Amino acid sequence: MIRVGNASGFYGDRLSAVREMLDGGDLDVLTGDYLAELTMLILGRQRLKDPNGGYAKTFVRQLEDSLGTAVERGVKIVSNAGGLNPAGLADAVRALADRLGLVVSVAHVEGDDLLPRAAELGLDGALTANAYLGAWGIAECLKGGADVVVTGRVTDASLVVGPAAAHHGWSVDDYDRLAGATVAGHVIECGTQATGGNYAFFTEIPDLAHPGFPIAEIGEDGSVVITKHPGTGGAVTTGTVTAQLLYEIQGADYLGPDVTTRFDTITLAEDGPDRVRISGVRGGPPPETVKVCVNTLDGFRNSATFVLCGLDVDAKADLARRQLETAVGAEGLHWALARTDHADADTEETASAFLHCAIRTPDPKRAKVFSRATVELALASYPGFTLTAPPADGTPVGVYRAEYVPRDQVTTVAVVGSDRKAVEWGPSTSVRPRSLDEVFPAGDHGPTTRVPLGRVLGARSGDKGGDANLGVWLRDEAAYRWFVGEFDTDRIRELLPETAGLDIERHLLPNLNAVNFVIRGLLGQGVAASTRFDPQAKALGEWLRSRVHPVPEELL
Repeated sequence: MIRVGNASGFYGDRLSAVREMLDGGDLDVLTGDYLAELTMLILGRQRLKDPNGGYAKTFVRQLEDSLGTAVERGVKIVSNAGGLNPAGLADAVRALADRLGLVVSVAHVEGDDLLPRAAELGLDGALTANAYLGAWGIAECLKGGADVVVTGRVTDASLVVGPAAAHHGWSVDDYDRLAGATVAGHVIECGTQATGGNYAFFTEIPDLAHPGFPIAEIGEDGSVVITKHPGTGGAVTTGTVTAQLLYEIQGADYLGPDVTTRFDTITLAEDGPDRVRISGVRGGPPPETVKVCVNTLDGFRNSATFVLCGLDVDAKADLARRQLETAVGAEGLHWALARTDHADADTEETASAFLHCAIRTPDPKRAKVFSRATVELALASYPGFTLTAPPADGTPVGVYRAEYVPRDQVTTVAVVGSDRKAVEWGPSTSVRPRSLDEVFPAGDHGPTTRVPLGRVLGARSGDKGGDANLGVWLRDEAAYRWFVGEFDTDRIRELLPETAGLDIERHLLPNLNAVNFVIRGLLGQGVAASTRFDPQAKALGEWLRSRVHPVPEELL
């Protein structure tokens, strides 16, 4: 087997994680995922200011403390921290190695950046345009003797699939093996979310003060064990793994550039303390197109939050609205009143409600005027006027969209030293993703009790552009069959009224006793442009779990 660890789930994750993972126990490869749709936008804006930038600079800081240990222990480092400039990051790592007196082979993978051909490919208005490359560029670099491999935009799972494919000598059509490694990559890509972080039943997880990062042990046949270093916090259970499997997916088919992975074939089983075995995963050829992350700029935004304390909250909110709309105009203003106040409260904070206002405008001057107009109300508005913080100048709005281009328009290049090798795509096919959604009769489960749904179900939610993903799992088959019989898309709209009028898809994963709901358009144009209270839908699942609903007593 090959032991692949993870030390980063996003740009900004725990700075000490690389050191912790290298010191904590045996590893063959240490990976780090730094990229998200929003991160690509941030790096794109960074690159506008500095053409030599565009990569995750914290990655270099982490290696400064630990690169020597990795070399000494023979641990390969694989990361997508290269962002929009993997060659620049590779140079920075080489310079670091020279300063530290280390002999290190640093390679990088490129070919994902389609911005120079954006107009030709129909990617209009792009600030960034990056294809999701697969695992084979990484595998080629490792086979070429690289100690450190940095990439631009590859799929998150590719950081694990590439090392596994190189280690085991898999071919491009070993679909079941590639699918197993893809599942492993999906589980560990978000770091401590696999070891109890953000877990619905978090009170059951021991020592969450400092959870350890996950490890995937991948066998030659594509079977996987998810674990963590001994003595680290958190836990690895079938529940924590299930939760991460449901994170930001769509239906039963998980489409990637190397393999289409069938999530309805995944089987989980406890394999000892903090060990979960994943087996039975099946895969098939990937689709004929490659997904492209396109970020564009679309105007400016700003926001402020008014604190409304004590009596007459609605009237105070109405006055603030009228005053600000008079000053800057109503167009593009989005309001939300959060009634967090309590009558006869014994603290000032619990006596207060919050009025949120955000502005979206094509005019940067108007976004800046919003700040001045808000502050100018300080002595001229409702009694007790205060803001949670002074508003800043407006910031540019970035909009993410997914595009798709033919595979022959994207060339993966593995760069090892002075050698540049174009990596051929494997076979592909016309893939129509399957949606598994059968109708179960609700049935008679006996007497019910109205309780929060979180008593019987776990959930994890997130974003994909403007869509929200809401994964739900039940702890046994009986509860799963009850949930599927009761909770169609209309019931979700009833329980989560903010989804009313939106298209919702329901995808069943009976092998995991799980259901994934895809809520189209809930997040508007995506996190960087959203004026919603929870712009990435991270807490959407917890909102559902808090809703009170009749639940059969036999399931409690």
